[in-house]
Amino acid sequence: MPAPFSVSLQAHAVACERGERLLFDDLSFALSPGEALLVRGPNGVGKTSLMRQLAGILPLAAGALETEGAEADTPLAELCHYVGHLNAVKAALTVEENLAFWADFLGQGGEQGQGGLAHALAAFGLGDLARLPAGLLSAGQKRKLALSRLFAAPRPIWLLDEPSVSLDTAAVKSLKAALRDHLRDGGIAVVSTHVPLGAKFSQELTLGLEPTA
Repeated sequence: MPAPFSVSLQAHAVACERGERLLFDDLSFALSPGEALLVRGPNGVGKTSLMRQLAGILPLAAGALETEGAEADTPLAELCHYVGHLNAVKAALTVEENLAFWADFLGQGGEQGQGGLAHALAAFGLGDLARLPAGLLSAGQKRKLALSRLFAAPRPIWLLDEPSVSLDTAAVKSLKAALRDHLRDGGIAVVSTHVPLGAKFSQELTLGLEPTA
């Protein structure tokens, strides 16, 4: 079993611009180990952009992001799992090869080994599909594969943007359990969702239609 996480995350007066349009500014929050943030708001107000800023994909227009409890000089992006709208599945690779790629890319290939991959495959019931080319998967199965990365390489901060899209009822239950266990182990989650996931969100953040500037 992995050791409990002990990383905290703070956002200080963060702003986001896309195409010279200010989506939000002066956005602040602080999450301690074991806490989750629910991000709400209609389409186009910056929920996905915020996730991508936390993941290090988009730059900050203003403000700062900080962590505590991680090894010195570890970038925030290396502490995060980001599961966005796109599943990032390589169609020509098998299900198992996709997970092996992510485990290696995220720095856990040697540490996790086949045992870690087996655990990741089992998390959403993909074990029987391990040798199937990912291009043959249904939309729901591809989403399960994307979420299985959370188990291929443990990281303390989960950034989940509409994670339940295309999932069946059983898979949503598995996602709820995974999120609950992650928070219990001291992990942090930032989640944008319209589907109740059974998590105890310590904070909620609602992004509005109009920028605050």
